[in-house]
Amino acid sequence: MQRITLSIDDDLAQVLDRHMTDHRYDSRSEALRDILRAVAVRQKLEDEARGADGFCIATLSYVYDHETRDLGRRLTQAQHAHHDLQVSTLHVHLDHDACLEVSVLRGPTREVRSLADQTMSQRGVRHGQLHVIPAERQTRRHRHGTGPHDHEHIHA
Repeated sequence: MQRITLSIDDDLAQVLDRHMTDHRYDSRSEALRDILRAVAVRQKLEDEARGADGFCIATLSYVYDHETRDLGRRLTQAQHAHHDLQVSTLHVHLDHDACLEVSVLRGPTREVRSLADQTMSQRGVRHGQLHVIPAERQTRRHRHGTGPHDHEHIHA
């Protein structure tokens, strides 16, 4: 770990201190580390948007009107068509007409974004938000009591 000295004006120091208080950081260093991690994630996502291949984990949350003609069927068909991206989906009935779904996705970033766009652009989907976290897949050999074997781990 490197120690750096940072000089900032009083206004920015107040912004940092408020951020630290609002998010309950123990120190300015922890707050700055998280801010820089967020910048690193944004840079990686921007690189991928410019054409670099990437892998991600993501959540797609959206509210929709289940009374919209064929919407439930269309959403289910899209999920099945992209079963390789779907990890899990939570479905919540908000009232007589509205449902909230939260899907946990993983896969190539472009494909995840495409599925999210396809979902959120459906007639009857009122609100939608995709939260993307860049990740890496690694296959490793190790044992869990049944002998050595390979399986994939995802590191965010």
